[in-house]
Amino acid sequence: MKNPLQLTINIVLALAVAGLYFLHFNQKPVAPAIATDKSTAVLASPELNTADTTAAAAPAEANAPVAETTPEASAAPASAAAAGNEGKIVYVESGKMLDGYQGMKDARRAFEAKARGWENQNQKLIANFRAAVEAYQKQAPTLTPEQRAATEQKLQAQQQESGQAQQKIQAQAQEEEAKLTQTVLESVNKKVEAYGKAHGYKLILIAAPSGTIAYGQKDLDITTPVLAYLNAEYRKK
Repeated sequence: MKNPLQLTINIVLALAVAGLYFLHFNQKPVAPAIATDKSTAVLASPELNTADTTAAAAPAEANAPVAETTPEASAAPASAAAAGNEGKIVYVESGKMLDGYQGMKDARRAFEAKARGWENQNQKLIANFRAAVEAYQKQAPTLTPEQRAATEQKLQAQQQESGQAQQKIQAQAQEEEAKLTQTVLESVNKKVEAYGKAHGYKLILIAAPSGTIAYGQKDLDITTPVLAYLNAEYRKK
């Protein structure tokens, strides 16, 4: 009866590893661009785990430091500047913007706190099944063939229940991540739209590792002032 039991142990441990939430947490989903209206288009990349902070195909000079802009200066557009930007097409770097946005940082922290709870649930499922298997192994020599068969059936049923519970935890994590991400991105898009209109830009594009922008002059990169504006607006809450 050793092989069926060993198979049961291997199956549940494989499910435990596959179901670990953090495998999902380290993925980087990509969402479609979001257009705001005919005069201003805002695009955002919705990674709660944005690791890349520059556009994949942006020119080398795009990584040069940008003069820092204070939140106050960014949040208070001048009519003269808006007139000068009339019809201008610019871009922002999604990774740099989202990584630096305080609203995204807070969302990540909230998500990670929940993730620790889900991981604890997952570990309990593994520990409970392992304990049941170890108990069976100790009792097996004293059990009749019928008793061993009945116990192994119970272990297999417990393994299936554990696998279903792990899938439920993973689905819950994915749903919660999507909610937090969508909430943050909706807020970012509204703020960037307001910034674009106030400064007279015709279009604001997103520079992301997916290669939305193949090339962009550095003077068209408004990531720094936009980020300052986003954080200034977020602090007003």
